[in-house]
Amino acid sequence: MSDEELTRLLTSPRERREVVQRSREIFVNRNLRMSSVDLLGFDMDYTLAIYHMRRLEQLSFDMTLAKLVSEYGYPPVVGGLLYDHHFVMRGLAVDRVNGNILKMDRFGHVGRAYHGLRPLKREVWRELYRNKRVRLRNPQFAWNDTLFSLPETCLYAGIIELMESLGHPVDYGKLYDDIREAIDTVHRDNSLKREVRKDLARYVFLDPELGPALHKLRSGGKKLFLLTNSAWDYTDALMKYLLDGQLAEYPSWRNYFDVVVTAAGKPGFFTDARPFLELDASTEEGRVVGEATSLERGKVYSGGNLARFEELTGYRGENILYVGDHIYGDILKSKKSSLWRTCMVVQEIEDEITYTATRQEDIGTLSQVEVLRERLDDEVNHHKTLLNILERRLEREQLTADERLGVDELRKQTKLELDRMRRALKEANEVADTLEVDVEEGFNPYWGLLFKEGNENSRFGYQVEQYACLYTSRVSNFLHHSPMQYYRSPRDKMAHEQAGALSARLSPMGGEGPAKGAGNE
Repeated sequence: MSDEELTRLLTSPRERREVVQRSREIFVNRNLRMSSVDLLGFDMDYTLAIYHMRRLEQLSFDMTLAKLVSEYGYPPVVGGLLYDHHFVMRGLAVDRVNGNILKMDRFGHVGRAYHGLRPLKREVWRELYRNKRVRLRNPQFAWNDTLFSLPETCLYAGIIELMESLGHPVDYGKLYDDIREAIDTVHRDNSLKREVRKDLARYVFLDPELGPALHKLRSGGKKLFLLTNSAWDYTDALMKYLLDGQLAEYPSWRNYFDVVVTAAGKPGFFTDARPFLELDASTEEGRVVGEATSLERGKVYSGGNLARFEELTGYRGENILYVGDHIYGDILKSKKSSLWRTCMVVQEIEDEITYTATRQEDIGTLSQVEVLRERLDDEVNHHKTLLNILERRLEREQLTADERLGVDELRKQTKLELDRMRRALKEANEVADTLEVDVEEGFNPYWGLLFKEGNENSRFGYQVEQYACLYTSRVSNFLHHSPMQYYRSPRDKMAHEQAGALSARLSPMGGEGPAKGAGNE
């Protein structure tokens, strides 16, 4: 710190660096040295392939709704339901017993609840959830944490709203199971993906920076692999659309990857013992050639499992970084089953950061009012205590006339100050509550901000923080960083450290220990 030449080197401007929009940054929960990562893996859907969300959600909604009417016996009036993309958000839970949709904070406490398309009555909300923590392992609840699951949430609420408005009873559990099965069938029988393939440009965002980002990682000495649940025919069509022709060095999308695994069956890939099967990539259907004894560049495989993958590639644990969009299928299971490092793609980050930037002035005002509210609350309590002391003196102590006059004057002054601060606190509470609702519901009128629930992280935000070493909005954001980047997280601070304790200054950066959620159930 006293080396003048070193100080000059560190403070002298170097070559002009590209300014990266905050919405396109890579955010860090746990320190990660890219120099230690030899093998990078990618999911495909909503990871390498970023879908036009509203268009794909509408297609999935319409196809599932048609199947419910034609194959599950739902009345034709249900077929007229409209999709409301505002009513859906990742990280919502469905109460299959009571027919409610819930948003929770990181502690599992319900902050918002809807029955059908209407806010749950407060007395019902308090009875069901106020003094209970929602545990998602309980089969009563189903957690919708993927972008593919958004239409089912809207369907569930819409059908309940419609049927009950018509006076028909609804079996909430059966309705959820029917929707879940119908939407799974639409994905499993490839009917949805067949429609997508007919017009890829309509449903898939073509990112011109994706190829250069992958090339930069390869140029930095990284090997890349693709690990997707999609079948070979759809994978090939989609990856051709995304990458073929982007860079002259890669005549085919397959040239970017050292290993290609389709139909991986995640999350089972991380826990089961399915063998790798080699496919005939020259055919669209990907005919099985036989069980694979090696994973070779230029070939295509299906199935497989984590242990065998590490054995055949020669890479394991923290030398592998896997990038995916699914908390359970890509991130949580890989974290619980291995020491793979993880990066989660959350494309909604761009919308939330862009939105909050437009509300910067309101958010600043809210922050100031919150500080004022805290100070007023503290002063109100102090004055109440002082007033009680003065009143007890007047009631219980033997005071001279002058002393009684002095205490009484002080009591009157204290009461005036208390009344004034109570009025100010009431006004501050109203301003803060109004501003908070306005800011949150400006992003989503039903559920507020994705990563927050009130003052706490939402359940979704908490799980991103717990299980993803890195998170970002799209894979191409790696283009703006060195393949040898050292991603440093902020140091975790407890409440007493936020107040300025010296222990908070030991290091401003976090560590490289086990991920926060590793091993947690």
